[in-house]
Amino acid sequence: MLYLSQMTGKPVIDSQGEKIGTISDLAIQTGEVFPRITSLAFQGPGNTPFMISWRKYVDEFTEDGITLAVPAHDIRFSYLQPDEVLLARDLMNRQIVDTQGLKVVRVNDLKLSQSGRQLRLLGAEVGVRGILRGLHPLLESAVVKTARVFGKKIDEQLIAWNYMDLLDRDLSEVQLSVTHRRLDELHPADVADILEQLDPKQRAAVFEHLDDAQATEAISEMEDEYQAEFLDDLDDIRAAQLIGSMDPDDAAEIVRDLPYEKAETLLRLMGVEDATEIRSLLGYKDGTAGGMMTTQFFAMKKSATVGETIEALRELDEEFPTVHYVYVVDDYDKLVGVLSLRTLVLTEDQCSLESVMYDEIISVQPGEEEDDVAADIFKYDIPAMPVVDESGTLLGIVTTDDAWDAIEDDVAGDKSRASAGKIAGIIAACVIALAFYTLVLLRVVGVIGGGQ
Repeated sequence: MLYLSQMTGKPVIDSQGEKIGTISDLAIQTGEVFPRITSLAFQGPGNTPFMISWRKYVDEFTEDGITLAVPAHDIRFSYLQPDEVLLARDLMNRQIVDTQGLKVVRVNDLKLSQSGRQLRLLGAEVGVRGILRGLHPLLESAVVKTARVFGKKIDEQLIAWNYMDLLDRDLSEVQLSVTHRRLDELHPADVADILEQLDPKQRAAVFEHLDDAQATEAISEMEDEYQAEFLDDLDDIRAAQLIGSMDPDDAAEIVRDLPYEKAETLLRLMGVEDATEIRSLLGYKDGTAGGMMTTQFFAMKKSATVGETIEALRELDEEFPTVHYVYVVDDYDKLVGVLSLRTLVLTEDQCSLESVMYDEIISVQPGEEEDDVAADIFKYDIPAMPVVDESGTLLGIVTTDDAWDAIEDDVAGDKSRASAGKIAGIIAACVIALAFYTLVLLRVVGVIGGGQ
């Protein structure tokens, strides 16, 4: 096996034994599972950059250098093609997304595999061995051997090419691989986890390459502290569009955490209907039924028939949230009954909703604490809890997902409080471990120094 760090800086020799330059980079053709090296970049006399075809001119290659198949005067130089990527320039020391491990990592080296006269890229080394090898191969060897003495094993941490996604979005149009798993193909929750690991500049750059639906879902899945921070950094028009396309309760939760001026700017930029819905939710206290409810629910007048209701359901937009119940209201929008979808499809079309609805309704008022609302949802085993005002007017619903979010926040808070007493002990243990490994590294450096 070869590594890019071992090859760069090594001589390029022509077929007559004359050194014509030193290796500066290798190019790959990206549309393959394990892409082959297609071009050799080297520095000639006076540090002049040159690029030549690997297939046409390279005869032999080792970690000691490259020998060409022709004399220097027979070489015809080429240029980087649209589907080619330079390994050192475009990948080394860059942050990439490991789309299998769902994390952001830095490329410390690149592992290559020889097959006859071909050389292929296997993947990126993202562990400590790549860093040590980049400093000096002897340093890597010494540290690995020293660790073995202490019963530890330092393995390579290799990410295969087909699980790498580039964060340098200047390369976003490059076809990485015929089987490549791209960041924008992941589940929105996984994309959110990855975006949270990036600095704001990288986060914004990657985000630009998600379509509106992917972007909206990814923001909704982010932790609260990242949502407001991220949208605060976005262009106002794009941020307003994204918030306007979210579920109203999710949008209100994010807007609530934004600076006042930013929040007002975004609300003015989005559609009147969306802004009105969000403003109505912002009027409720955070941590209450009103603060956690959504205004997206399906309701029909009690005089409507089953057939009319089914037709109205068919006409709902594809992006409308899942309907668990049909809420039945009177002419003043007061909640008077509820109807399951099962009852609806088993009832004759001409029957009125009033004649088949269930009128013993469990509901809460908007000021109810979110913990109590969540407890009631799970106690009564219902997919959604209607929220009504003092006169019984239906304002919104709290879904099971909202209830789980409230419970998770409480659990996270309890864990934080429970762990507070252990922090001093953990810090002390870390200090001791750091001192120990510092002594080990000093000894390693001493062994290498003595060997030189």
